[in-house]
Amino acid sequence: MQDYRVHRATTPSTDEVRAPKPATDKPPAHKPPSRSTLHVLRDNLAERDGSHLDCRAALHDEIVTLRLALKTAIRHGWLTHLPDLSPPYRTQGKAVHRAWLSPAEYKQLYEATREYAKTPALNHYRWNAEQVHDYVLFLANTGLRPDEAKNPQHRDVTIATDDATRQKILEIEVRGKRGVGHCNSTSSAVRPYERLLARALPGLPQGKRARIRRGETGTGPVQEDVKKYPQPTDHVFPGNHIKLFNGVLTRTKLKLDRDGNRRTACSLRHSYICMRLMECGYLSDREELSHQRRDDREILRGASEAHARCRRHQRSQEAAEPTTAGGRARR
Repeated sequence: MQDYRVHRATTPSTDEVRAPKPATDKPPAHKPPSRSTLHVLRDNLAERDGSHLDCRAALHDEIVTLRLALKTAIRHGWLTHLPDLSPPYRTQGKAVHRAWLSPAEYKQLYEATREYAKTPALNHYRWNAEQVHDYVLFLANTGLRPDEAKNPQHRDVTIATDDATRQKILEIEVRGKRGVGHCNSTSSAVRPYERLLARALPGLPQGKRARIRRGETGTGPVQEDVKKYPQPTDHVFPGNHIKLFNGVLTRTKLKLDRDGNRRTACSLRHSYICMRLMECGYLSDREELSHQRRDDREILRGASEAHARCRRHQRSQEAAEPTTAGGRARR
């Protein structure tokens, strides 16, 4: 392994002459390098600045390249067995956590989206701003991934009554990277979905230039658009509002967390998981949450351990100042 690293790290000299390619297609016979050649390679490596080769990523790339070469030799029958390249002990990697929103930051975000929906920069941005506001509330109260929130149609969402709490919730048939599954939302996701159903779809632009593009006469009277509402076969979120969502995050200074990680729409899902874990935290609830959110229990366990301090802080706040039944405000 060390000889292979030396061979990869050493730049061939200019006076070396490449061997001519064989005339046949048969692979050349393996010839191990001589001891003097290995010594020369080690001397050349010692003269160079090879400090960058000691990092973990460089070693991992070298081992992966070597393993691919050995597997190719196994498939062609050049070797009889594959050497064990696994390290003698497992190293501890860097602890990386996904960007999420604390309850206070989440409240700051949905209040900003609600204010922008009331007073957008331009009047024709109003429908998109209202969609973004409901999009934030919908993802933060269902735990769906962004691609899972884009696929469902209105016929896949049902407003039902929870047997345990007797509150209205959403039962969603989810289609995403984990296949087809089912998701039960919290009660706070019902009101945003009802607003999505009651909101008329945006009509065609009635400007003179837009009407000419559609083949209409630009000087004729403007025809009143008939309001169209979402149908069962329409998508719940038909548009993409990434720029508007990122603009709200930037204006509220929530785009980056304390570790410098960028927050995206997927951060709403992780915020939902973390806030649910802060409320329950038990193993049985964690397994149920893993089944509901179609995620690995190890990921949820890491999230719960990473945010245990925030959970204790929240419990101390609840002990000092009792909150109303229903938990945090989401509207």
